Amino acid sequence: MEAAKAIIEEEITTKLEISTNNSFCVADFGCSTGNNSFPAMHTIIESVKGKYESSGLKTPEFYVWFNDVISNDFNTLFSSLPPDRSYKAAAVAGDFHGRLLPPSSVHFAYSSCSLHWLTEVPKAAECLMSVWHGGEEREDAYDAYLRQLERDLESFLKCRAVEMVEGGLMALLIPGVPEFWDPQKEYTVGSVVELIRSSLLDMAKKGRLSYAKLETFNIPYHFPTPKEVRAILEKSNSFNIERMDILKNGTFLNVDGHVACFRAVHQNMFTLKFGAETVDETFDLLKKKLQSSPAFTNPLNDRTVFIVAILKHKHV
Repeated sequence: MEAAKAIIEEEITTKLEISTNNSFCVADFGCSTGNNSFPAMHTIIESVKGKYESSGLKTPEFYVWFNDVISNDFNTLFSSLPPDRSYKAAAVAGDFHGRLLPPSSVHFAYSSCSLHWLTEVPKAAECLMSVWHGGEEREDAYDAYLRQLERDLESFLKCRAVEMVEGGLMALLIPGVPEFWDPQKEYTVGSVVELIRSSLLDMAKKGRLSYAKLETFNIPYHFPTPKEVRAILEKSNSFNIERMDILKNGTFLNVDGHVACFRAVHQNMFTLKFGAETVDETFDLLKKKLQSSPAFTNPLNDRTVFIVAILKHKHV
């Protein structure tokens, strides 16, 4: 996202504290296979280089730690590393809600489209299929997901507080939803999730998958509002919020694009839970629901937002 890139460049120029150290370490938490990570790492490192050069200091050696869960395809990531990169790379496999790196070793931390994933489906939301629709059930489920996001994000920040140098910067890009939108005319990423749930329920009604499995299945992520994210970040004793921007989704997908995107994310999850033979039919149903919804007739109706938060590690 070009808007996020400009924000990161500006904050590095104005807020990053640099020193005469021989090395500068960047960590990407939730790197996946690198397609989105590599451009971000390039932007960060080039901006840091510019900061050193304008300060008359010798440019340090750059190191990038690529982190994701142990099941991530790091082979693809390392075989795809840009040949002209100006940094040395290493993989750090593990859950970023726990400690991963040495104390005071990270100068710039980055995470994009990862922190909305939860460590677990909250127990209070089990067997509640609807999070986004109205009613008391929805409110209970939504609150449970939000509390889980708060616990997970607080754990993430506590671990990074140990690993980052004083004065280091962190850039978080979190997909979310606006405070209000018109579900009759507009949609968000949460709207697509509800249609996925609806498609699974239709599959159960047709006998294509069991109600018992469906009742114990919830999707382990939460798309917060900017207000919710700010409230969580402000509780941190280790980081100051230097800047927080709300960006409109710059990638407007048509129906086929939404289906392809959500299938890429959920296919393995659905295969493990319901069997590979159900996947094609489930996403065919999703496509039909998207096509029949007036809100999805125009990609410009997408009200999904990206929350960009720049945090600075406090001096203690």
